[in-house]
Amino acid sequence: MCGICGIASPDLTQPVDADLLRRMNARIIHRGPDSDGFYIDSGFGMAMRRLAIIDVRGGDQPISSEDGQVLVTFNGEIFNFQELRRDLEQRGHRFATSSDTEVIVHGYEEWGDDALLRFNGMFACAIWDRRRRRLLLARDRMGKKPLYWWHHPARGLLWGSEAKCILTAPWVERRVEPLALHHYLTLQYTPDPLTMFAGIFQLPAAHKLVFEANHPPRVERWWQLDFEPKLRLSDGEAIEQARILLREAVARRLIAEVPLGAFLSGGIDSSIIVALMAEQTSVPVKTFSIGFSEPRFSETQYARAVAEQYATDHHEFIFRPADLTATIEAVIDACDEPLADPAALPLFELSRQTRQHVTVALCGDGGDETLAGYQRYALDGLLRPYAALPAWITRRAVPAAVGILPDPTWIPEDRSPITGLKRLAQWSATNPKASLVRWGSYFSHEAKLALYTDQWRDSFAHIDTADVIAVAYDEAHAASRLDRTLYADHVTYLAGDLLPKTDRMSMAHAVEVRAPFLDDRWIEWTARLPERCKVRGRQTKWLLKAAFGDKLPPVIAARGKQGFSVPVGQWLRSELRAWARERLLDNPVLRGWFRPEAIARLLTEHDSGRINHGKRLWALLLFGVWGERYKPYL
Repeated sequence: MCGICGIASPDLTQPVDADLLRRMNARIIHRGPDSDGFYIDSGFGMAMRRLAIIDVRGGDQPISSEDGQVLVTFNGEIFNFQELRRDLEQRGHRFATSSDTEVIVHGYEEWGDDALLRFNGMFACAIWDRRRRRLLLARDRMGKKPLYWWHHPARGLLWGSEAKCILTAPWVERRVEPLALHHYLTLQYTPDPLTMFAGIFQLPAAHKLVFEANHPPRVERWWQLDFEPKLRLSDGEAIEQARILLREAVARRLIAEVPLGAFLSGGIDSSIIVALMAEQTSVPVKTFSIGFSEPRFSETQYARAVAEQYATDHHEFIFRPADLTATIEAVIDACDEPLADPAALPLFELSRQTRQHVTVALCGDGGDETLAGYQRYALDGLLRPYAALPAWITRRAVPAAVGILPDPTWIPEDRSPITGLKRLAQWSATNPKASLVRWGSYFSHEAKLALYTDQWRDSFAHIDTADVIAVAYDEAHAASRLDRTLYADHVTYLAGDLLPKTDRMSMAHAVEVRAPFLDDRWIEWTARLPERCKVRGRQTKWLLKAAFGDKLPPVIAARGKQGFSVPVGQWLRSELRAWARERLLDNPVLRGWFRPEAIARLLTEHDSGRINHGKRLWALLLFGVWGERYKPYL
């Protein structure tokens, strides 16, 4: 696990600034505190910071081919590197290290860009082909590891694991990308390829970027998830294969030369991962959980039940409001741009505490997206008769009736029937292809227009963020509504929010997080499962519960899906109230985009207890604090 960065001149012959390359690399020392590595060629330079996990003594990068003509820097892990190595050695390749990184070099020599299709792992890599004067940048199928890039015809190409690498260059402007902000207000993250910085882009998951002399970068997709043709399996066969595939996925992620443990939330996904780890290790699994001082939001008792059943070496922490302001600023520094998912805060603290015990942690990321765990997957189908009712009922009468009810902030939103009822108006008015926006958006399109200044309201009047999700829905290689929704969630919510959150919060403390539910073989197999294996009536994630329910404590097996909720609504009425109001009402960055009276109205309504604007105010607050720290301009 590492951080990478680099510079390429426009014609790949002009000398690159070696000092700039060193400064770029120094900005990501947190991703790899163990060592660094540099390579500078005519018109080209690449660098990396290393967090040593596999071949601790011999795996320093860049790593080159036998003749020195192909070099790689790499962030991530190739989990099937041992079988790939055996194959490549049989084909005549000679290995100089025991590192998983070296299979990338020889794989590229043997198969070219198609080597990417053979890697089962999480990766962002830079491959420099000296003979062809060609640079290949690539990201893994799901986007578990990040990669940013910037290009100018006269300056060439910059890239890095984090945007801060690119921002190191004095000529890169810190200008807000308006469309990124518009989408962020609805989604809580910036969808790729955009970032909040105009001109800096994210390389999307399962995409590669090719750069050759005097040509603009060429970005192409190298893989796409297929949901067809469907597998013909009985329930029993599906259960048996699920047990085999997930157990193998966990086993692949237990390979490490450093201490290893697991994040344990108390939910079904992380609990199953811990159970499978306990079956395959001879010593107690080290588990790590974090909760809140607000009892209704804390789930540590469920994590404790799993830890007791499997006799893990359990570590439990409490995230306290006293830590809030410092953690908010640290999270923004780790992300480089605002990420309004409140769960980033406790995850940041959990990662800090975890690093005192282990270097690698397994987690349950991806369980909901691969086997349809969110309640909205079932509700979207069950509510179709409601959508057929006249608009005066769904968009006026029902919203007016439930609108008079006060929003509770003392319980998580996903457990509040009032919040669900109030979502019905947005659900019926939103593009049915955009399930995520229907049920989970922060600001609706209309709410954003009411917030903007006149200039930006006019600019965005006809740009609906729901269309971002709908485009992904239409691109899916799938036939059913559920599978298309799952695909859209894979390439938007999972790739844009959940995985960046895990990567940035953990790597800020040099912790490598591995997600068995995002194993390449698992995701390709679950995509092609019949719909009945995922959702049955109101029951979501049917197959996972059927295959692994016997491994869970009864209190866990009986739980419905509950997200990891954070009490931001309460905090904004209490511990954070004064601090947040100052940054929301007296912030020049916010005034450039939003009407102060509109923000003041949100604060007043939230303080009154009538409407819970917690997540909306949180998104604005994070953007405001980001503006204070990064000082972008319009």
